[in-house]
Amino acid sequence: MTSRSVGRRLAITLAILALVALPYAIKEVYYVNIASQILLYAIFALGLNVLVGYAGLVSLGHAGLFGIAAYIVAYLLALGHGHALAIVAALAGSLGATAGFAALSLRATGISFIMITLALGEIIWGLAYRWISLTNGDNGISVATRPAPFGFALGDARAFYVATLIVFLLAVAGAAIFVRSPLGAALCGTRDQPRRMNALGYHVWSIRFWAFMFSGLLTAVAGILFVYYNEFISPQALALTASAEGLLMVISGGAGTLLGPIVGAALVVIVKNVVSAYVERWNFMLGAIFVAIVVFMPEGLVPGAVRLARSLWRARGRRKTAPVVVESQQ
Repeated sequence: MTSRSVGRRLAITLAILALVALPYAIKEVYYVNIASQILLYAIFALGLNVLVGYAGLVSLGHAGLFGIAAYIVAYLLALGHGHALAIVAALAGSLGATAGFAALSLRATGISFIMITLALGEIIWGLAYRWISLTNGDNGISVATRPAPFGFALGDARAFYVATLIVFLLAVAGAAIFVRSPLGAALCGTRDQPRRMNALGYHVWSIRFWAFMFSGLLTAVAGILFVYYNEFISPQALALTASAEGLLMVISGGAGTLLGPIVGAALVVIVKNVVSAYVERWNFMLGAIFVAIVVFMPEGLVPGAVRLARSLWRARGRRKTAPVVVESQQ
């Protein structure tokens, strides 16, 4: 085991310990709720990153899949069904919708793919807004209770954070396994050289389809956590702005990395919920931050920070090893 891998494992362990201790170190419940938001949106960004970062397919319709899972949970709970049935049905229904999304949108790539996902997302939003008998329109659907897995009640903000953290860690582990698997490697190949992958015998459409399905699974998990966090769901959660914010999280943090979408989710949620209390034009501020990232760190915050740190380290090493020239006195 190299020192680099040991350092990486130590950093991961310290990060997990910090996340576990966070709700007990923060006294204000509001900031504990903000931390829960960051985790659930990080899962959403990780799901979108599977397509954007590893498949090279930019989606503007993932808020639709996010909302489908949330609405199924809320609707079944409103009918009086249990949490287990509602969650399983939400995952199944969202995966079915994801398969339909993939079958329609993977017929194209590039701008055409973006436009198809945008259109599908807007169709889902329109149904949520207009199908009042099912979704209650703008009034939305309220959720009265949260689940209590293994007798562990999630009504408290800190308890809900712990449950969200467990789901988040499982999502990160699943994403890490996926991107390091042969399917993940093949997916990167379809992003970089789709024609060559096809010539080598790989079924490019099938690889992208299963990547889309995994992306939809993570998105559905985030949608379920969202409806339990807010105990409410309305068409606003399915709007185009929600998909755009998810895409902003991925691009600003660093597409094609595991840590990047998490950092991007933290950035967007903090600016939207914390900075907005002190800055009236927080939308302008968020846009300015994004423009600065694109200009100075086009690869994203995480890869850009790593590149900057390596440059500084190399410059320091060159200064140490530079020969000292002593001028001879005549």
